[in-house]
Amino acid sequence: MARAGLTAERLTRAGAELADEVGFAQVTVSALARRFDVKVASLYSHVKSSHDLKTRIALLALEELADRAADAVAGRAGKDALVALADVYRDYAREHPGRYAAAQYRLDTETARASAGVRHAQLTRAILRGYDLTEPDQTHAVRLLGSVFHGYVSLELGGGFSHSAPDTQETWIRTLDALDTLLRNWPAP
Repeated sequence: MARAGLTAERLTRAGAELADEVGFAQVTVSALARRFDVKVASLYSHVKSSHDLKTRIALLALEELADRAADAVAGRAGKDALVALADVYRDYAREHPGRYAAAQYRLDTETARASAGVRHAQLTRAILRGYDLTEPDQTHAVRLLGSVFHGYVSLELGGGFSHSAPDTQETWIRTLDALDTLLRNWPAP
């Protein structure tokens, strides 16, 4: 019999909190069972495995990020929208480092197509319409922005910029200025 009060949603949220505390890589069904002071077997009626738990956390993180991004870019265009989107990723990563890592978790094709990850791409493409980019340049730009946002945030969270001046906020602003300039002057093939 399942322990009263335990649900897949509650376990997912607790797993997300655990990820923020100890790191996404450390989240397992066993670690979650310890958190609830229950036997591991009692969780298997709610989650199939650690992979299933991590997938659920990834889906939660993608949804949270997409909701924040949609709110941030609503009514904005051009550089204002670009900065708003970039700041959502950076702020979320700072507030929820484990969930941010979960948002990068590799999902199977079917799960990815049904996830909020699709909304992330749609939001980025909506921003890029303000720069008059068409295919295939729009896809190249989506990949560029994702690489810069996630790369910068990952390096910053890992302490990669903490040993030198200038302040990382100044570099972030300059990076977004450079991206805006590049998008406005996208090179011809």
